[in-house]
Amino acid sequence: MEDLRIGPRLTIPGEELRVAFARSGGPGGQKVNKAETKVELRWNPGESGALSDADRRWLLTRLAARLSTDGDLIVTSERTRTQAQNRTDARDKLAELVRQALVRPKRRRPTKPSRGAVERRLKDKKHRAKLKETRAHRDE
Repeated sequence: MEDLRIGPRLTIPGEELRVAFARSGGPGGQKVNKAETKVELRWNPGESGALSDADRRWLLTRLAARLSTDGDLIVTSERTRTQAQNRTDARDKLAELVRQALVRPKRRRPTKPSRGAVERRLKDKKHRAKLKETRAHRDE
């Protein structure tokens, strides 16, 4: 199998990918019980030589819910009627899944309001308080 390019920094070697085929579910015609068009693509990120240690740790935590007990990431496709198209679709799904999982969110940098913003807020508070104070002390 050919290598799977994830991005500019990562390419999964074809030897690390395992493909299995099965019969697709759902309605079909005369060929439904003969053709194995469903594709199951497996990759083990824990044993992959394509990942750095930091990327491996990050991926394993982000994809923990999707990994099998063997540590395999399993992607299936039965979207189309042909095995070749489903194989391409499964490869695309795996690439997108790994690409999304490798994205690290930006670290939030705490900010504080400017002096002018604080002064405006306090001025507005005093104005509101004064308005309410004038309403409260009416003698009738």
